[in-house]
Amino acid sequence: MKFYKDHYEVVIIGGGLAGMAAALQLQAKGIKDILILEKHNMPGGLATDFVRNGFEIEATLHEMMSIGPKGNRLKVGKFFDDMGVDIDWLHVPECYRAVLPNSGLDVTLHEGYETMAKEIDAAVPGTYEKVHELMLLCRRVYDSMNILSVTPMSKVQMLLKHPDFVKTVGYTATEVINTFNLPKKAVELLTPYWIYVGTPMDRLPFTIYAFLMADYFTGSYVCRGFSHEMSIKMQQKVEANGAQYELRQEVEKILVKNGKVYGVRTRRGDEIHCDYVIAGPYPNKVYTQMIEPLSQVPQGAIRMVNGRELSVCPVSVIMVLEGTPQELGVKNYSTFSGDTMDTNEIWRNDQNLTEPYNYITTICLNYANPKCVPEGYTQLSITNLVPVTPFKDITPEGYFDLKRRLASEMIDTYCRHTGAKIKGKIVELEVTTPVTISHYVGAWKGSIYGYSHAMADHAVARLQMKAADHFIEGLEFAGAHGMSGDGMGPQITNGRAAAKAVWEDKEKKEAAKK
Repeated sequence: MKFYKDHYEVVIIGGGLAGMAAALQLQAKGIKDILILEKHNMPGGLATDFVRNGFEIEATLHEMMSIGPKGNRLKVGKFFDDMGVDIDWLHVPECYRAVLPNSGLDVTLHEGYETMAKEIDAAVPGTYEKVHELMLLCRRVYDSMNILSVTPMSKVQMLLKHPDFVKTVGYTATEVINTFNLPKKAVELLTPYWIYVGTPMDRLPFTIYAFLMADYFTGSYVCRGFSHEMSIKMQQKVEANGAQYELRQEVEKILVKNGKVYGVRTRRGDEIHCDYVIAGPYPNKVYTQMIEPLSQVPQGAIRMVNGRELSVCPVSVIMVLEGTPQELGVKNYSTFSGDTMDTNEIWRNDQNLTEPYNYITTICLNYANPKCVPEGYTQLSITNLVPVTPFKDITPEGYFDLKRRLASEMIDTYCRHTGAKIKGKIVELEVTTPVTISHYVGAWKGSIYGYSHAMADHAVARLQMKAADHFIEGLEFAGAHGMSGDGMGPQITNGRAAAKAVWEDKEKKEAAKK
């Protein structure tokens, strides 16, 4: 019996969240003949955990957006429910604590636009109405983006039905926020989430900022079984629906003839034919290394990847500590802390490895998932999201010394900012860098957040360029590098978008035959 069939309708390269979301969406539309090829020995890609000396430790997920409570799901939560993937979601207790000693700020913000506006007003009196108005604007832009991403309409219709989206789409986050004339401290409290897109506020499109803020302040969730719960349950569901899911099967080549895909070739030499390929690898790798023959790659595809800037990648110190969070002085689930909230200065600092990071984000999983570690222990991660470029010249000889130094500096910074006392309490510790990501996941140059959201290249611009950026018939992309950008929630959205492109093309071709 052959390991693979001679032909599949769809081959999906990469069994991460985006690839499996694409498979589930295709199956919901009646496309069942699907092969998923994952090069690792576990599903999910970065949605995973690891075990050290009996401790199960979350590897990547800070929190999931667009989930919502039972009975009032948001789009990602609704997708899981509709697909029959039953995730045990746990509500995150707050949005974040912002600790900015140089500004005299130590403020914890909770979900709900009115609630957070009141909390900012308590710290910076007289700002409630303007902050609340800003958040409502963010929400209107958020709602418009969700509609426009799936509903084509003319410019006139957009202007009539989505005026706030149209008015703000050409401006940066800083430019729009400045129109509210808020005090500097209030702006600083409204800024911390910028780290999750890694573009300074002066260059970050307001559209992206608005979506981020509106989404996070509706509330976030984590999985009781860590992010790996999503991976395992999605794999089980796609297989139960009839897909073939194979682990340890790396795809080396995507086969193209006359501008159209006709199959893939695995590292072990299997040539598998298909009608469509949904690729998890970055377009950078696909268009420069994977298309066979490379002569089938249009010059426009090379120009596209050369014109895009990779977004940030995490440097994380992931720990299990002896003692409860309360005993250790760890007070919150999510903490942003920094010597400055000037995102241009933070970005300058992140461009090198010679200075300690001046801005970090910290997650204590216990506060959302009390049973994430045995009683009497704490699971804590300290992260900075940085460009991949500072790591390109690191030598193997200096790499481990660098990791130890970064870990020590980040722990020192967290303790200095918050007063936590975690030194001497570390039971397990792992340090991840872009090099780690590149080695274990194979992401292009260690990037996990796709392409940077800039004014000339973000979700709105990508939506407008969707047709022009489609270079090979039958080839779609699903991953962090997709239209919606970074994060695990957007991975689901990007996977669904790839599936939509496949079934719409299939329906169009079938209609043409009639």
